[in-house]
Amino acid sequence: MDYLLALHIIFIVTWFSGMFYMPRLFIYNTEANDKPDPIKNALHEQFNVMMKRLWYGITFPSAILTLIFGPLVWYVKYDFFLPEWLAIKLVFVFFLYIYFYSLHKIFKQQLKGVFKYTSQQLRIWNEVATIFLVAIVMLAVVKQGISVVWGLIGLVLFVALLMSAIKIYKLMRMKK
Repeated sequence: MDYLLALHIIFIVTWFSGMFYMPRLFIYNTEANDKPDPIKNALHEQFNVMMKRLWYGITFPSAILTLIFGPLVWYVKYDFFLPEWLAIKLVFVFFLYIYFYSLHKIFKQQLKGVFKYTSQQLRIWNEVATIFLVAIVMLAVVKQGISVVWGLIGLVLFVALLMSAIKIYKLMRMKK
């Protein structure tokens, strides 16, 4: 059981690492469009290589292995019994995979030279993984010790804090 749980956690960490870094590469790749042509082309070429290696070498395989080891841990530890905290966590995990799919779509678009989002929009989208991480880890660690209402209030406050930080960062960038 401990080995399954350890592998599950390892692949969660590597998956999240990819989901944290991938949007940063999207941002840099988008901002490369503001450079003169020879520099822009070189940057796009380099970012495309980096994105492919990160996505296909780390992020995508880690998402699959997380999806394999998660149910194994659930089966071994709970025999597929679904405690309330775990049901809520699985809802967040479901939406995390939807977020993951959205990153995949942006990745494929950028490889084709399609830039549908501004760097500011991508900065906001970059923080979504953080929100899921906080929610999922709090549920997994605190379990029954936290009420759903207080947990959701805390999550909303955390999101408000993150969005405020993004706005402040944007204002600071605009002053420079």
